[in-house]
Amino acid sequence: MTKYGTLLRAALITGVASAALVGCGMMSKSNTASFSGAMNAASQVPPNMTRGSGMAEGWLNRDTNVLKYKITYTGLSGPATAAHFHGPAAAGANAGVVLPFANAASPIEGQATLTPAQAADLVAGKWYANIHTAANPGGEIRGQMLPKM
Repeated sequence: MTKYGTLLRAALITGVASAALVGCGMMSKSNTASFSGAMNAASQVPPNMTRGSGMAEGWLNRDTNVLKYKITYTGLSGPATAAHFHGPAAAGANAGVVLPFANAASPIEGQATLTPAQAADLVAGKWYANIHTAANPGGEIRGQMLPKM
């Protein structure tokens, strides 16, 4: 066998091995869970008649329990007076605040490290995002944080 043939064979074997390793890496399970909740007045408990709407999104690093989030909304009856995540509660039930947001103005972005119990409640769909206004102090719009598939 020539030196060229040996080099070509080695290059092919290396390329196949590299492709196999890359493919294995692509099959590994991600450590990030994604959540979202469409926010509206009908989801409030009790519901109200405002036209506000929004979207709450979250990304939980399962290794560190760091939750990154972004909440956007529009069409509220007035300026937001407070905004936060509540839990644990299923849709149709109310719960206390588990994570207040420093600023209630849209867009709301931030991150927090959750306790293992908080992370478990979030993964189980038992958190919701809530925006409050002066006209609706109990909450104007709400969105249940559900896992994205």
